[in-house]
Amino acid sequence: MQPTFVLVHGAFSNSFSFAPLQAELGLLGHRSVAVDLPGHGFGATYTRSYQVPQDLAGLATEPGSIKGVTLADNAAHLIGILERAKQNGPVILVSHSRGGMTATAAANARPDLIDRVVYVSAWCPVDLDVSDYYAEPEMATVDAASLGLALAGNPAELGLLRVNFRTANPEALAAFKAGFLADGTDEEFLTFLNTFQPDENLDVGTSADRAQAETWGRIPKTYLRLADDTSLPLAIQDRLIREGNALTPDNPYDVHTLAGSHLKWLVDPAPAARVLGELAALARDREAEFAADRHVR
Repeated sequence: MQPTFVLVHGAFSNSFSFAPLQAELGLLGHRSVAVDLPGHGFGATYTRSYQVPQDLAGLATEPGSIKGVTLADNAAHLIGILERAKQNGPVILVSHSRGGMTATAAANARPDLIDRVVYVSAWCPVDLDVSDYYAEPEMATVDAASLGLALAGNPAELGLLRVNFRTANPEALAAFKAGFLADGTDEEFLTFLNTFQPDENLDVGTSADRAQAETWGRIPKTYLRLADDTSLPLAIQDRLIREGNALTPDNPYDVHTLAGSHLKWLVDPAPAARVLGELAALARDREAEFAADRHVR
């Protein structure tokens, strides 16, 4: 009856970013598993050219393990983890940022493995493909060029997106802090930045990977809004919530809001852990009701 939280990271990130949240969840008595998507975590590429002193020419050309990884690969990897977690009881799938695309694709394919899906300022495309949302008014305030300030190499030639997060460029660092952790200290920001990996895959899926009413739409769902997020502004978070509710009006989002930027909830995880704990209680109650109903039958 004890739910398992399965945590899915965003772009350029990995399971390491969830360590403070997992500690807080554990202290509250909850079980969790942090996922490394293909090409992430210890599967990431860190070349010698990325070390100091950096070889920028080499960094721009050296191959990366994430080349060719697709959204379908991410979803298949996640489904394998969900299958194992489901053997132990209810599963609550929690995704952040770009990880929402993988969570949505997995929910489309295997809704039977997920007892609740939670999006924390995460992408859950409904009406448009993710890339098309960037041209919408809700994303007008996003500094989409900030990653370009530290871009390494040509994505088309590398077959991946590579960003030099170890740059000393003050303009790039200021843009990253404003976009990711404006409400954190400089020390917190640099610490988090050093958990980022340089490479990310290019595939963001197609219209076939948008939320599907007949599968994704059957799963109880929660959206945890981050009120001060400038990477995924509140306006686009609210639009995704509205679109999801319109797709499944009989199964609307359960919505919660936390103060803070895109990464603050991971630096200071106690408020998010409390919300997730409440969702775990709901999952236990729901499982108990099903068990009682099966017993009666």
